[in-house]
Order: sequence, then structure tokens, then C-alpha cells
Amino acid sequence: MRKGINPTATLRPSKARIRDSFERAAPTYDGAADIQRRICTQLAAGLPDIAPARLLDAGCGTGFAQDDLQARFPNAHSVALDLSPAMLDRVATPCCRVSGDLEHLPLADASLDLYWSSLAVQWCDLGTSLREAHRALRPNGLVALASLGPATFHELRHAFADVDDYRHTLSFHSENEIRKIAVNQGFATVNTKKSTKTAFYADFKTLLRAVKAIGANQLGDGRRTSLMSRTTFQRAEAAYEELRRSAGLPLTYDVIYLYAQK
Repeated sequence: MRKGINPTATLRPSKARIRDSFERAAPTYDGAADIQRRICTQLAAGLPDIAPARLLDAGCGTGFAQDDLQARFPNAHSVALDLSPAMLDRVATPCCRVSGDLEHLPLADASLDLYWSSLAVQWCDLGTSLREAHRALRPNGLVALASLGPATFHELRHAFADVDDYRHTLSFHSENEIRKIAVNQGFATVNTKKSTKTAFYADFKTLLRAVKAIGANQLGDGRRTSLMSRTTFQRAEAAYEELRRSAGLPLTYDVIYLYAQK
């Protein structure tokens, strides 16, 4: 068995660890979230012509999507939900703010017309989250969701491949898996699409700091629990430098968009 990895390891960190990570990241998130904003904008671009009376921004973070959603749907009652109270505190757009878990929505059955979620469900069990979305949606209600695919942060896996045997990224569902999970949760119409977004950084240390600044550095079992030695850091840094492009060191987001109607 590879050192540091349990074959029955929890694929995601506990909810407490996720909450704590985003609590700490709240002050730095907006300054580091350029890719996250671009993904959010592309998710909005794929919305059909709808007029929801009530919408949920599930995993709203600091509320970047709220301005766009409320501009598109000015008559909708908007609910912003996040696991992290510190993130919710930074939502500036007027809306109903709720601290909650995507796997256990504090919402009544058939109470939503639009379930919106950008880069949040990868921290959850997708089947459970979509089952909750289906429960909370009214007939013909819509899920518009952006998540991450298996190629996300593949550069980090390359950098550490010959350095240690710890997990350095989450496990992500493929586009086909996401589509099947949505169908299995009872959605009548399911459409997906993919895109790739790449951020570039001047050096390895800056890249790692940026990942931490958006709260994306938390992992489940199999993660490194001790400090990284200088030698380990230098070896990983050298491996990452092999990937350098003219724009800098790349970090890839393999983005999967889901639009599913109840």
C-alpha cells in the first residue's frame, strides 16, 4: 500500500474542516478568485430564458453571483446559502442570507424555481446534494451548477508524483458521472458541457498561496498532516517548473457545467 493513503480513505475533508478553511479564507478570497468569477460568469451565460420567483445561490461564498442573478431576475426572492458564516458576512448585495449545508438544505420541499451553485458541490457528496436540490425545486425548476472535473489541478499531482505519496487534490467526478448522478436523482432534462480555465503564477510559492487563499487546500484522509520539508518543497517546485509557460506556472480548472430541469 502506498504510504499515506488508505484505500478506504474519506475522499473529502469533514464539514468542520471545510467550514474552518473558508472561514480563514474569507478575507483573502475575493483577491484570489479571478478564475472563480470567470466560471460563475460562464455558468450564468448558459441559463435559459426563465423567470424564477425564488432562487437559491447554494455555496454562495462572498456573493459574487448575487449582483448578476438579481440583475437578471429582479423580481425573484434571492437566498444566499453558505457553510461559512464568515463568507456570508461578506455578501454585500441585499438578499436572504442563510448558513447551511448543501447536503441538508434548510428549505421546504418545492420552494425554489432556480437552484444555482458555482464551485461548491465538489466539497459535498454530489448525489446527496442533487437529491436535496430536486426536493427543494418546484415542478420544472432548474439546477444550474458548475463543478470541477478530474483534470483539475493535474499540475499539482505531477509536481508531487515523484516526491511523496500523499493526496494533493480532491477526487472529482467526470462529466459523464455528473450527468448520470443527475439522471439518477430524478431530473427529467439533463445537459452538461465542459471548459478549461487556466490561471498562471510567477512561482510555485505564489501558486500554493493562491490555492490556500481561496480555501481549496483542504483534503480528506491521505493528505499530508506534517509540515513539508524544504527538500520536499524544492523537489516539487523543480517538477512544477517543467510545466512553465511564457505566462508563468499553470494551474488548470477542468470545469463541468450542469443544467438540469425537474
